[in-house]
Amino acid sequence: MEVPPGRRELLRWSEALAGIARTGLGFTESLYERERFEEVLNVAADIRAAADEDVDFGATEIRFEWMKVVGQGVAGYQTPKIAIGAVVGNDAGQMLLVQRADSGIWLYPTGWADIGYSASEVAVKEVKEETGIEVEVQRLIACFDGLRLGLTHVPLYSLVFHCHAIGGTLQAHPLETSDVGWFAEDELPEPLASADQWREHAFAAIRGEHVDVLYDEPREPPWRPAQDLP
Repeated sequence: MEVPPGRRELLRWSEALAGIARTGLGFTESLYERERFEEVLNVAADIRAAADEDVDFGATEIRFEWMKVVGQGVAGYQTPKIAIGAVVGNDAGQMLLVQRADSGIWLYPTGWADIGYSASEVAVKEVKEETGIEVEVQRLIACFDGLRLGLTHVPLYSLVFHCHAIGGTLQAHPLETSDVGWFAEDELPEPLASADQWREHAFAAIRGEHVDVLYDEPREPPWRPAQDLP
């Protein structure tokens, strides 16, 4: 029997529909087409409101927030944001993790990409800001779709770099993190965000093993729920 889509898929589909609608509104000058795109945006907002249990506002507020970022032409083309993550290892083979202040979930240091910085420079900066640890970037080891992985409700691609600690003093950021620490693979804290997707890959890199860049395999069609994948 076919399994119905879960909350993660509904959120991803609603964001995809909203992106299509907002891009259409940013490029079309036809009043007829604008009405159709606004109708699609309303449907997407209804799906998001029904699926997202973590918010206390409805479809009208969601649609309003989406409409605020509609631009014209290229500025109106909706694309995922970019987040930068850092899998940091030390000489003891441990991994640096932070506990997010907003959710209480543990994850490797991660932050939004900043204009004027390269992706690897953002990785160095985020680790220092969130943990006090200075790192040297080794290589890119993963590129994830945050929505597909279930890490976020915001459409984003996450670029993850393997880094090695070279100095600094462990210290949690006063606003962004509740706690920070070094953890062995068999002593990871809970709750840990989507660990089954990246844990083995991350520790292989920390051990010095060769790892390819981990990425989300293409789906056909791309809207298949996660449980339908081989």
